[in-house]
Amino acid sequence: MTGAQAVIACLLEQGVDTVFGYPGGTVLPLYDALRDAASLRHILTVHEQGAAHAADGYARASGRVGVCIATSGPGATNLVTGLAAAYMDSIPVVAITGQVATGVIGQDAFQEIDIVGMTMAITKHNFQVKEVSKLPEIMRQAFHIASSGRPGPVLVDIPRDVQSAELDFYEAPPKKLREWHISSCMETKLKEAALLIEEAKRPVILVGGGVIQAGAEQEVFALAEKCRLPVVSTLMGLGAFPASHPRFLGLTGLHGHKAANSTIHYADTIIAVGCRFSDRVTGDRERYGEQKQVIHIDIDPAEIDKNIVTHIGLPGDIKKILAYIEEYAQQGPVERWLNTISSWQEEFAPRYTADYLTVPWIMNNIARQTAGRKVVFATDVGQHQMWAAQHLKIEKPRTWLTSGGLGAMGYGLPAAMGAQFAVPEKRVVHLAGDGGMKMTGNELYTIASHCLPVISVIFDNHGLGMIRQMQHALYRQRYSSCCLPPGMDFTLYAKSFGVNSVAVDSAEGFAAAFADALSVREPRVIVAKVYKKEFVLPMTMPGSTLNNYIEME
Repeated sequence: MTGAQAVIACLLEQGVDTVFGYPGGTVLPLYDALRDAASLRHILTVHEQGAAHAADGYARASGRVGVCIATSGPGATNLVTGLAAAYMDSIPVVAITGQVATGVIGQDAFQEIDIVGMTMAITKHNFQVKEVSKLPEIMRQAFHIASSGRPGPVLVDIPRDVQSAELDFYEAPPKKLREWHISSCMETKLKEAALLIEEAKRPVILVGGGVIQAGAEQEVFALAEKCRLPVVSTLMGLGAFPASHPRFLGLTGLHGHKAANSTIHYADTIIAVGCRFSDRVTGDRERYGEQKQVIHIDIDPAEIDKNIVTHIGLPGDIKKILAYIEEYAQQGPVERWLNTISSWQEEFAPRYTADYLTVPWIMNNIARQTAGRKVVFATDVGQHQMWAAQHLKIEKPRTWLTSGGLGAMGYGLPAAMGAQFAVPEKRVVHLAGDGGMKMTGNELYTIASHCLPVISVIFDNHGLGMIRQMQHALYRQRYSSCCLPPGMDFTLYAKSFGVNSVAVDSAEGFAAAFADALSVREPRVIVAKVYKKEFVLPMTMPGSTLNNYIEME
């Protein structure tokens, strides 16, 4: 068979059923082979960035490796933002790019680009295949690397002549993941961690995206229940612990709930699971861990002591580590601490007004209307993203998709599309600002083409809300390039793709429109004309402690 046919065979061997891509000259052999792969669904996106984000959304929603394809040159470079987003959030994606023929690599041939060098810093690993005999093994390695350990994107660059060359293809069993064992040294540290939790007077669990990637949400729940521990979450960790649980305090960090931030600030012991202590979570890193014992559990040893100095660092299999600690740990003297937290929860509970249409009210309404339903939320980036994190109720893992580390505007719609392909039995709700929707809104064409029942809610305030908020708070209200001129009619935009759409400007109007969208299995767009001057609160002072809030006028 040809190299292109071998790529298809490897994809099927790895259990891939859907790929997202856009053809071009150097991947035509691969697309020719795709035509004969009846069991492999190819989704033609409008843009290669959409293909990368869709593969990312597919991976987050399904737990499987997402796959995208692009041609050389501009096709490959258009994948870069999507690969960077996947890399920052540890999402398993395999990107396949075409390349000019091996004989002209380095000669500035038409649409030649060194995509391997360009993506070295934003992929877990990348390959350029120059011998067709090595192609099957490299493809298998790509999937193994992307999905094992700390997941991440892998790029495979395949010259056109390698795709057309002949080889003898041999099937191979999938690689087995190396089993992680608890060493005697690790066992001692695990017992120390269990004792530290038992002795703590003010403990808290901090969950991150690593909990979801490891499938360790049950182990977190078991430990929290046994020891009666409060739980807070990073942006990426939402869904790792049920939002309806009385000891779940919500988001912590820059725009975290005050009860969650207070719990972290006054804790004497933090059990951090699957998080990397980003600056948005910690604020002042030196003061974040002051007078605290920090237990850090993560699959990646490089994260231990990187941003926060830990008392006990536990690199390895998160599920096994948590199960071991839960077996040995006992409930400590936490009653007084829990009472204090309960008073914070009551004092800082959100209050909603329907006097005019606000994003927090909308998020709360969406949460109430989707309660008990099989729903996946995909957000873009900006104010609405933070409001969604604060006011939605994320009950289960893999139902919250957002660009956390990179913060890539335009992520939301193609990611929602990828998720809907991954979990067709669920309803995907896409949330976006007017700025982000303009970046990748053209993927509504792909959604309409496949009649995907994605509900898009566009928050239209004629501005880049988060930029305006930061300029208001940190730049003496000197607004610059944050106010978008009116005139973009998103309802007509959606209808041009054949998507039913409606604009609303009241609470009653939104509630009715969203209920109607939920009642049908077809794509819908709701444009919410929201109050322009509202700010995401609370907001801590960047680089300060988590209890130092900016007072917004």
